[in-house]
Amino acid sequence: MKINGNEVKPGMVLQHQDTLWTVVKADAVKPGKGGAFAQVEMKNILDGRKLNERFRAADKVERVRLEQKDFQFLFKDDTMATFMDTESYEQIELSMDFIGEETGAYLTDGMEVTLEFYEERPIGLTLPQFVELEIADTEPVVKGQTAANSYKPAILSNGVRTSVPPFVGVGERVIISTEDGSYQKRAD
Repeated sequence: MKINGNEVKPGMVLQHQDTLWTVVKADAVKPGKGGAFAQVEMKNILDGRKLNERFRAADKVERVRLEQKDFQFLFKDDTMATFMDTESYEQIELSMDFIGEETGAYLTDGMEVTLEFYEERPIGLTLPQFVELEIADTEPVVKGQTAANSYKPAILSNGVRTSVPPFVGVGERVIISTEDGSYQKRAD
């Protein structure tokens, strides 16, 4: 689907220079002389390269619609992760290189994820926004140290390091953001 250059927004996927790009940032610029344009920062979906491009309002860009399907994570080993389509029960294996070390650390048995496909080829994986994990190691609670804005280092059950409030101890279950690995709250 063709759209005008000034309609480009972050999160869109574009076909540009014969490859797929995801829009990271898009700023509307109105210089004193000349016409307005969109200054767009894009990241290549396939190889991770970055590109800065200017699109005028008159320019036409090809917006790509991705197919999104819900999958359930089954298991992983050192090189591959296996997911099952929640509608057809078909299984798909993805390379851990494709998934990434950070994302792969949050995969837990039975987790619902969203895979994005372009022409039947997986090109993206989205985790739930929050996951519940156990604190594997942290400093002991010090009586009277309850300042709300002070945090201490902790290691989660998946091996990821984060910071938690002083009142959180080893063995407690906490809610963690999958976007940045930050502590959100204690699990209920």
